[in-house]
Formats: sequence, structure tokens, C-alpha cells
Amino acid sequence: MKKIALNIAAFLVLALSWSCANDRDDELGPVSFLEIKNFIYDGMQLYYLYKPEVPELANDFFESRDARNDFLNSFDTPENFFYNGVVAPVDRFSFITDDYRELERSFAGISKTSGIEYGLSLDRNDPNFAFAWVRYVLPDTPASAAGVERGMLFNSINGERLTTTANADGTYSLSARSRELLNLDVFSIDLAEFDTNDDLQPTGVSIDLTQVEYTENPVFIAKTLTVNNRKIGYLMYNAYRRNFDVQLNNAFAQFKADGIEDLVLDLRYNGGGSVETAIDLTSMITGQFNGQVITKQRWNPEIQAFLESDDPESLIDRFDNTISNGNAINSLNLSRLFVIGTGSTASASELTIIGLEPYIDVQTVGTTTVGKFQASITLYDSDNFSRNDDSLNPSHFYAIQPLVYTYENSAGTVGPPSGIIPDFELRENLTNLGVLGDESEPLLSLALDQILGRSPSGKSRSGMKFEHFTAVENQSIDFQRMYIDYLPEVLQNKK
Repeated sequence: MKKIALNIAAFLVLALSWSCANDRDDELGPVSFLEIKNFIYDGMQLYYLYKPEVPELANDFFESRDARNDFLNSFDTPENFFYNGVVAPVDRFSFITDDYRELERSFAGISKTSGIEYGLSLDRNDPNFAFAWVRYVLPDTPASAAGVERGMLFNSINGERLTTTANADGTYSLSARSRELLNLDVFSIDLAEFDTNDDLQPTGVSIDLTQVEYTENPVFIAKTLTVNNRKIGYLMYNAYRRNFDVQLNNAFAQFKADGIEDLVLDLRYNGGGSVETAIDLTSMITGQFNGQVITKQRWNPEIQAFLESDDPESLIDRFDNTISNGNAINSLNLSRLFVIGTGSTASASELTIIGLEPYIDVQTVGTTTVGKFQASITLYDSDNFSRNDDSLNPSHFYAIQPLVYTYENSAGTVGPPSGIIPDFELRENLTNLGVLGDESEPLLSLALDQILGRSPSGKSRSGMKFEHFTAVENQSIDFQRMYIDYLPEVLQNKK
């Protein structure tokens, strides 16, 4: 992806027309909500993908600056203004943070964790209660040291049941109290198990845990399987993180050295991340299409028209042959790919699938993905919305992460908002999740069936269905986000 230099002198009628230098506070000290809301408005009016769907973002909507400020002041907080004033109803993914330092840490995979990555499901007998199931355990964490394993179930923290709150649309969310329990620095999980009637019962066993600061390597499992004398690569990849591109590329170097003939890419828990890393991953899987188009971006009409006129190449993402540090990509030159996906698979994961489909045979296993086919950028309160600018407002840490473009692949296909439907459907079985990376693990086994042309096992694989409604990663600020790693340059101050 190219750096975009927008000469906003050509955009004289854009969002910036109302801005002027004396609107910024010259004195350090507490920042007013109005100042923050003005920054939010300027950024959204310039970059927001769904600008045409928000009447208040029209360039000529307000007759005066005072009228605009009256509108901004009708919202009590920056968060209220962002979500209820300038985010379109169709938008599920744009967000605001009051501490961009936390956001930057999240993008780098840094968080406080006990090491348990879990899903949450409703108690099938009473949806006012929930239970957690361990999806995987991070290495070298308190959870791994305490013996927590994939497939363990717990429905209480410190003896207190996990509860839910009913939403207006008929769905459920974890209650505020349960979120508080799950975020304690020191806590105990109370294990449970299914009885003969498939009802959840406490086992009487508790495991004490603490939370520590941890940097997660998203390359969770990379191994070569030999099945029926055929070498098959298996990669469980859990987030598209730019700072781990070297580790990802090294995994492909090993696959290449092993001479794998097929690859199973496990994205079942991968909510996305860096667009650039997604482009690199498609190039690692292939290699024979260097320079050809993967995706074509579509911004809001004003920026789209400008870029089409001034720098049309900047709208195209192409297969490449180097990662972010300049190292050569280790390409496999595969002609087909098997992807494991679920309802936790989103954004950059879906770009990988959609981007490759015109070039190689991509077959998906699992359940329908999220359906998130837009990219975002981080906007900071500075003259060019950049973090690395001398004008960065020192009085607060607010930033916004708006959606700025959607895309189509080289064949003109736009990903469906309802998600990618699997070619071979199979829901994870909470009563028998299996061992990740093991040939008998149900989802991997189904992918291997397709590779080897063998008949699936006759036993029931899906087990009892539980309503899965959330997971640990959705407490992360960058949950299901796909982002550009750098801000397009704006060659005119916004103030």
C-alpha cells in the first residue's frame, strides 16, 4: 500500500472550510469537550467512508461556526457525539478511545491477561447466565503455569456466576458485573462440566489466576503434518500484527523448506488487524502473482474522486515480495488454500480470502465469518491528524478510528456484510473441542478430508449447539478492526 499525499488545496469545499487557526487553545491545561468534538468533526468530515449518509457532515450543512458548535454542544461527551452524532447507522466498527496509548499497545498485541483466550456462550437453560470455554491458552502465562487447557469450562469467578443482560434487539451481552469479574487482577475460575443431560454443573475445582502484561505472538501454531505421505502445512494465525511480520515470514520459510504441498490456514479466532500484513500474507501463500491487483479501495466520494485524478495507483493494493523490514517474502506458490473460519473471523482475515479467490482455489471450513470489509485509520488531534506531529494536542489522549474505505477484489467482488459462507460447514463442538493442530481436531480434520479426498468420519462432529455471543477479544479496543498502519498525508493544516 502506498502513502497517500492529499493536496487538500484541491478540496476547498471540504470539511476544512469551517476551520481556522484561532480555534485551538494556545495554552496548555485542561481541554474542553468542545475542542475534542471539533477535532472529531473535522476528522470525520474529511475521511469518513459513510460521510454521505450523515447529513450533518455535509460541507454546507451549518450556516456558521456558531451553529456547528451549538450542534456539538448538544452532546454531553465526545463519546456521545461520536456514536450518536457522526457515525452512520450502517457502521458497526468505527470507534473512539479516550486513550490512544492503549489503542497503540493493542495493535502491537500488548495487553493484561491471565493467558486464557475464551469464548462465552449462553446457558441453554437460562440465558440470564453465561459460561466461558477456553479456546486456547497463551504460552508462558499464569494460565499455562496453572494447567488451564483448551476445552475447560467455567461459569463462575470467585464463586459468583457469570450473568448476562438482555439487549433491545433480543441478543445478550455480558453484564457489567461479570465484565468486572473477568478483568480482576487476581481471581479464581470455578470449573464446570456437562453432565449426562448436557447441563452444566460445577466440578468443585477452582484455579487461581493473576493478570500480567503480555505481548502475544499471533503465529500461534506453525507445523508441517505428514498425512498419507503428503506434507501439509498448518498455520494457526490469530491476528494481523505488523510487528510480528518476521515471525510470520519465518513460518513460511519453514513450510518452504519442508516442501509442503498444501496449506491449512486457521483463522477461526482471527479478528483482523493490519492491511499491509494481510497483503504480505497473500503473497507468502502465492508468489507467482507479484505486482498483480489484490484489492481496489473505495473511499468517500470526495477523496475517491481526488485520488482517481491525482494518484490512482494509491487506490490499488498489489501482491508484493518484501515484508515491512525489507526482507524477501518466503512464497509457497500454492494454487489452492484451505481456510478455517468462524463467527470470530473478520476484516483482514476476510480480505485474505476475498483477495486470493480470483487467483487460486480457496476453500473454507467452519462457520460464516463476520462480514467486515472496510478499513480504518487512527486520527489524532493534530493539524494533519497524525501522531507524529508537533501540533499534537498535549491536553488529552482522545483518538478516533473511523472506517475510511471499503474494497473489491480484482474480479470486482465486494465481500458480503453477512459474512463469507463456508464451503464445508462445521460448528466447533463445545463438548469435544479437540487439540489445536492435531490431525483429529474436528475443523482441521474436515479440511484434511478435502485435501486428501477422503470421506468425513461417520460420527457426529458438531455436537450440541450453544449460542456463542462474545469472546475475550471483544473486550480489546481493536476487536474486529482492519486498519492502515500509517495515516495518509494531508498537505494542508486542518486548523
